[in-house]
Amino acid sequence: MSNEIEKLKKEYLEYLEIERGSSLKTIENYDRYLSRFLSFAKIGTPKEITDSLVREFRLFLNRQTSGNNRATGDTLKKKTQNYYLIALRSFLKYFAKRRIESLPPECIELAKIPERSLDLISSKELERLLAAPEGNDEKALRDRAILQLFFSTGLRVSELCSLTRDIDFSADEFSIRGKGNKVRVVFISDDARKEIREYLKVRKDMDDALFVKVGDEKAKTEKEALARRSIERIVKYYAIKAGISKKVTPHVIRHCFATDLLSNGADIRSVQMMLGHSNIATTQIYTHVTDKQLREVHKKFHSKK
Repeated sequence: MSNEIEKLKKEYLEYLEIERGSSLKTIENYDRYLSRFLSFAKIGTPKEITDSLVREFRLFLNRQTSGNNRATGDTLKKKTQNYYLIALRSFLKYFAKRRIESLPPECIELAKIPERSLDLISSKELERLLAAPEGNDEKALRDRAILQLFFSTGLRVSELCSLTRDIDFSADEFSIRGKGNKVRVVFISDDARKEIREYLKVRKDMDDALFVKVGDEKAKTEKEALARRSIERIVKYYAIKAGISKKVTPHVIRHCFATDLLSNGADIRSVQMMLGHSNIATTQIYTHVTDKQLREVHKKFHSKK
């Protein structure tokens, strides 16, 4: 294979990092998606990317089984297939920007996928989850603060991991740099602020991170700050402790944050800004589960004799 297209892929990934400000995780994913396409295509130049080649690649993806599905024989989900196509389309847009001859990016159409469903827990289950960390030791105080902060702000888990003790928690808002390197303001409830203050009072370490490992957790790694997987495990542990049978993740609490706002009358544009969604269509998935007016109409008029 000629090095031309590999060289362009490397330059494109550098462009994502430097000019677009994409996260390292996004760049890693795009690298993986494009490498799989180039491995399949066995081409050397952008000019060789054609409609028929993309169609063959889509058929190839549609017939692949993922690591989790090999036992059942299930093929890659349409949503996963679309990740490859999005990366390829973005690569083609980069060619167009540099006036490099190749397939026009608008020729890449994404597979249709079913409307996204939300993983939600009830308000009663949420209450039990937030109250699940019991006691006043450092671990319980930390975990209560984590859960309250998630629900108060709607932060993504990566955003929560990035927080430091420099934040002024006497105020009811702070700025966070989120997905796509975009900065937004998030608001913190009195309950969350109280739990964070109580937790910080018992901290004896000098680590800058807001949430750090305690006790036996420290022995497993040199790093003190809690990582994404650690926080996901904390949420899962307390969900089980609270008697919640559904799978609960930090993102489920983010869903609860959004639906709570909308069901109490917040407008969708404001919720979009608080969640940090670049596209309002992403936020609209919450509206069908929060429309009180429709619920009242159904209650009033359905099955009336």
